[in-house]
Amino acid sequence: MDWKKIYEDRTMSADEAVKLIQSGDTVVLAHCVAEPVAVVDAMVANKNLYKDITVSHMVTLGKGEYSKPEHSDVFRYEGWFTSPSTRNSIAQGHGDFIPVFFHEIPSLIRKDILHVDVMMVTVTPPDEHGYCNIGVSSDYTVQGIKSARTVIAEVNDQVPTVFGETFVHVSEIDAFVENSHPLFESAPAKITEVEEAIGKNCASLIDDGATLQLGIGAIPDAVLAQLGEKKHLGIHSEMIADGVVDLYEKGAIDCSQKGIDEGKMVVTFLMGTKKLYDFCDKNPAVELRPVDYVNHPEVVSQLKNLVCINSCVQVDFMGQIVSDSIGTKQISGVGGQVDFVRGAAMSHDGKGISIMAMPSVTVKKDGTKISKVVPYIDHGAAVTTSRNDADYVVTEYGIARLKGANLKERARQLINIAHPDFRDELKEQFKERFNAEF
Repeated sequence: MDWKKIYEDRTMSADEAVKLIQSGDTVVLAHCVAEPVAVVDAMVANKNLYKDITVSHMVTLGKGEYSKPEHSDVFRYEGWFTSPSTRNSIAQGHGDFIPVFFHEIPSLIRKDILHVDVMMVTVTPPDEHGYCNIGVSSDYTVQGIKSARTVIAEVNDQVPTVFGETFVHVSEIDAFVENSHPLFESAPAKITEVEEAIGKNCASLIDDGATLQLGIGAIPDAVLAQLGEKKHLGIHSEMIADGVVDLYEKGAIDCSQKGIDEGKMVVTFLMGTKKLYDFCDKNPAVELRPVDYVNHPEVVSQLKNLVCINSCVQVDFMGQIVSDSIGTKQISGVGGQVDFVRGAAMSHDGKGISIMAMPSVTVKKDGTKISKVVPYIDHGAAVTTSRNDADYVVTEYGIARLKGANLKERARQLINIAHPDFRDELKEQFKERFNAEF
């Protein structure tokens, strides 16, 4: 097989590549940083070629033009997560949201429950053996490539080559669009006194030898900043960002006591700055694996001394955790939160814990504070993590352990870590809710 001829014959412009899309197709975009921006732009620009196109994906960092009302005559957004550029389409009624656990997406694609006609991805240029690398996103991208009728790849020489289940032969791709450009970068968030306090509280629950799952943002970075003196930490996480690189270089992370995949940081996608992408490039210490491995609760349960840290927008007195909606408005998705919460609860060594870390209040643009600890979740809000799954909740004011606690005990603990401005009111609501003294 002459892979060079295959690559040459299938290399074309973005406008030519999107002609492979047919009316009625479901087009799936690779996740997050792996979205092929030039190809997506060309699809929208050539919308006169199609009718009834469904566009699906998890997080997009792009413009999401296909989800805008002016394009709803051709495109329908049907997300498995939402992002700032796409969530309004759901509220406006011309877009839709599919609730789904992240780890289930590859299986649902295999079963054709989540249908894929066209898979759009970003890859490295082919190596000397004719293999491209999907670099920043294994998650559902691998299965999407296997299941799609048509695969369109944007070839970007700035994508890192990351080991794991990430290599795709040129023969598996139908169109190549060459487009060199810097990858999307998510700069480290500013850590305020609130996040620093939350980070210290979370770090108090992390021992030497712990395996960590965490995300991106000020709270995960604040947690990592407290762990520089720890030893033999491991990483098995949906994603990693720059803070993990800093901790690895300090020697705190060596992945030597994880129980599985020892010596390797195992993740399913990357999102950070060029510092992260350069660190992961051809680095044997990092592996990208599909999300039905990384996030599967059965796999997660095999990790030793697991601490998973996620965030949320609201917790009620019973321990119901809302993370992906504000009232009836869908703001994100379940992602891998419940995957890791349940995996930690199933841990073989009995040491797995899950933490919901959040500031005690949301501060609106006008300075108004809203308590995140509430007697009842907002009308129309969806419960992300059930009260039966809830374990630790952490704010800047302390730690509440909900697992094994009755409803009154849960409420008391949560009120004690709520913002002081709201505690008296919450105590009155406790009396009304439970017909009992605080």
